[in-house]
Amino acid sequence: VGEETVSSIGQGLCVLIGIGRYDTAKELEYMARKILNIRLFDGEDGKRWNKSVMDKQLEVLCVSQFTLSAVLKGNKPDFHEAMGPDTSEEAYQDFLQLMRNSYNPDKIKDGKFGAYMQVHIQNDGPVTIPLDSPDNLPDPKKKKTAMVAPSIQSLSINSGEGDNSGS
Repeated sequence: VGEETVSSIGQGLCVLIGIGRYDTAKELEYMARKILNIRLFDGEDGKRWNKSVMDKQLEVLCVSQFTLSAVLKGNKPDFHEAMGPDTSEEAYQDFLQLMRNSYNPDKIKDGKFGAYMQVHIQNDGPVTIPLDSPDNLPDPKKKKTAMVAPSIQSLSINSGEGDNSGS
C-alpha cells in the first residue's frame, strides 16, 4: 500500500477479473475451474498449450478489475454492467476462496481490493486470453469476464494513492 509491494508471484498466471452485476456463485465456480485448468503452458516434452497452472504447480495472481465490464457510451466508458461496490468485494473474496479451495491456497495471490494499483506484468509471448462464462448458464445476462496472461516470470502489484470504486 502506498509504495509497498502488496503481492507478487513468479511464473504463473495474472488474472484480471471483472465481476458483472448479474454474476452468481455459478459463474464464479465456472471461472475458477476454467482458469485453473486452461492449458496455456508447454509440457515437459515441449508440446505447446499442453499444461495448466495446476499441472505445473505455478502461481496465480488475481486482480479485481471492474473496468472489464465497461460499455462505451460514445467516447466515455460506462460501468453499469459491473457489480456495484456494495456487493463486489464479497463476490471477489468468494472467487478467491474457490480458487484456494480448488488448488494450493499458498499459490493464489491477490492485490488490494478497490485500491489504485500499479501492476507490473512480464507477459511471456505475449499471450492474453479473454474468458467469459458461457451463455448456457442459467441467465444469459450473467456473464463474467477475465483476462488471463500466462507464463509470467515475475509480477508485483504496488498500490498507489487514491481509490477506485467498483470491483
